[in-house]
Amino acid sequence: MIPVNTTNPLKNVHGTIALAGAGKMGGAMLTGWLAQGLDAKRVVVIEPHPSAEISALAAQGVRLNPSAKDAGEVDTLVVAVKPQSFREAGALLRPFVGPSTLVVSIMAGTPIASLEAVCGDSVVRAMPNTPAAIGRGITVAVAAKNVSAAQRAVADALLRATGSVEWVDQESLMDAVTAVSGSGPAYVFLLAEELARAGVAAGLPAELANRLARETVAGSGELLHRSDLSATTLRQNVTSPGGTTAAALDVLMGSNGMQTILTRAVAAATQRSKDLAK
Repeated sequence: MIPVNTTNPLKNVHGTIALAGAGKMGGAMLTGWLAQGLDAKRVVVIEPHPSAEISALAAQGVRLNPSAKDAGEVDTLVVAVKPQSFREAGALLRPFVGPSTLVVSIMAGTPIASLEAVCGDSVVRAMPNTPAAIGRGITVAVAAKNVSAAQRAVADALLRATGSVEWVDQESLMDAVTAVSGSGPAYVFLLAEELARAGVAAGLPAELANRLARETVAGSGELLHRSDLSATTLRQNVTSPGGTTAAALDVLMGSNGMQTILTRAVAAATQRSKDLAK
């Protein structure tokens, strides 16, 4: 549950906001906007298969699947459809876009040029990640050259509703961003999964191994979040020379250890992001 921020950080976001795609990520963003004070009556949701949770928001005033005519002038269109669906969805979204509409895309591997060809010239490309569902996501964004400072501020406010935001000037960095933070939560969940599996292999009951792995990963992540120390320093603080942690790290940091594997994994994800843009 995303906590309500009574200071209403979206107070400077004006007009109608249309959200195209209300799946996990789009739904998390919508929940964040409403929790932080955005008037539900200003939100249009375009989602052919809305979940029960999204449908229920209609009772709060969210307009679900109106025609472009009924939606009226859209100031900001947030595109959260699956990248492979964009070619088909783009034609349906075009009527919602006016000359001054800001388009904010969170689709992986979809470059600004492709968005401009379908949705107009004022485009911000962004890559959030799934911790957005609890208000702890991180999003990296890049703006097209003709996006104004005011439009960039609107995009920042909408994206910041689900966590922190970083801006880059080079769109070419977005493929690596996608590989590190966009896909990164899956790497962390895999760590918890495999740590539990290794615990079972070492003799622990499966239920206990799962609890230990889950809470260790979650607690360590929270410590990293709250601490001013680097990940390197925090790791070193846990490691006594010649101790049990050092023995494990000799394996994990060896020639075929985590550094090699993660470098290869991020490179593979970066290349896939580039391939999606073709």
